[in-house]
Amino acid sequence: MKWAVVRRKLARVDRALDKAIEGAQIPGAVILARMPRQDPATGTLELMEFEKVRGLAVVQPERVPMARDTIFDLASLTKPMATTTAILLLVSEGKLELDAPVAKVLPAFAERDKEAVTLRQLLTHSAGLRPWRGFHELLLKKERKTAERLIGTPEGREWILDRVIRSGLVHEPGAAAVYGDLDFIVLGAVVEAVSGQGLDAFCDERIFGPLELGDTRFHPQLRVDGDEAGAPALSPERLRRVAATENCPWRDRILWGEVHDPNASAMGGVAGHAGLFSTADDVMRFAQIWLDVWHGRSDLLPQDAVREFSRRQEGPEDSVWALGWDRPTPGQSSSGVHFSENSIGHLGFTGTSLWIDLEKEAIVVMLTNRVHLIAKKSRFGLRPTVHDYIMDAFTSG
Repeated sequence: MKWAVVRRKLARVDRALDKAIEGAQIPGAVILARMPRQDPATGTLELMEFEKVRGLAVVQPERVPMARDTIFDLASLTKPMATTTAILLLVSEGKLELDAPVAKVLPAFAERDKEAVTLRQLLTHSAGLRPWRGFHELLLKKERKTAERLIGTPEGREWILDRVIRSGLVHEPGAAAVYGDLDFIVLGAVVEAVSGQGLDAFCDERIFGPLELGDTRFHPQLRVDGDEAGAPALSPERLRRVAATENCPWRDRILWGEVHDPNASAMGGVAGHAGLFSTADDVMRFAQIWLDVWHGRSDLLPQDAVREFSRRQEGPEDSVWALGWDRPTPGQSSSGVHFSENSIGHLGFTGTSLWIDLEKEAIVVMLTNRVHLIAKKSRFGLRPTVHDYIMDAFTSG
């Protein structure tokens, strides 16, 4: 294998990251990638691996260098790594059915013409629910009227869940796939109703513990006494392992060690759509386990369920969704152009992403804190660029 060619092509990732940091697109990044490949000269199978750590985990209130073990707010990577996997386990145990009505578990969900909506439709974002709503803003208004604290409290969480579960449809179920958070807020409630545990407790016990994901949890640190505004007080040592995110206008502080997503924050940091924190190594381990199970090399998850959840689902004609996982959309995927059609992945608004090529057995974990100090709504074109450079290098020669 022409390793010099591989190294030269991978050097483009360094330049792309340096340019992004200099242009203030990101403060920093941790990237891990791997793919097995047969050396055409010797016939031996080798594992190609790539690691890159660049920039800062925190710019303000102090400067903290990025490290391989930096803990990131994963944002919507919560959907596949926590909620989807929890649903997968409950389905495989016969406690849930993918095509059964959600209202079978959550009776109030049947309101406003949702009695026939299924778990499969929620997992593929085709249930017809509104994609997003600023429930934190509604709670803030309610707080001002009542002088009662609701943000981040159990009462506030139940109020949001009730509003989501009883909400109306914006399109006919199954007619379109519209990515959003409300589907997964409902799915998180389904996990809790069936298991009798909080979503965080279920995931700790059934997913993160058994898969040995030691830095993966909904709260990056056990909480101690917080201030009156609800900011968590974390140990200084632990805090410096966490990447900071937005300078939040409604919380009036830089978010460092607390969830960025406003609705997840209003729900106390634990929600089906966001709230999970983890490291690049834990995300890589999760992805490798999923891949090994898919290929029959591991039994840490049920293989039949993993294969079904990885498969592109029948549904709206223009949808490429698997169950809880995105798949590449030709010509416009954040995975770039080199991942095969048989790939799964997901993004997080904070600047995180995971892509797994089930055929090539390639995994790319890209964690950044692009929203640090400001919230960015760009498509974040650095993702496909980095994926293309890595996959081009891995498949060269």
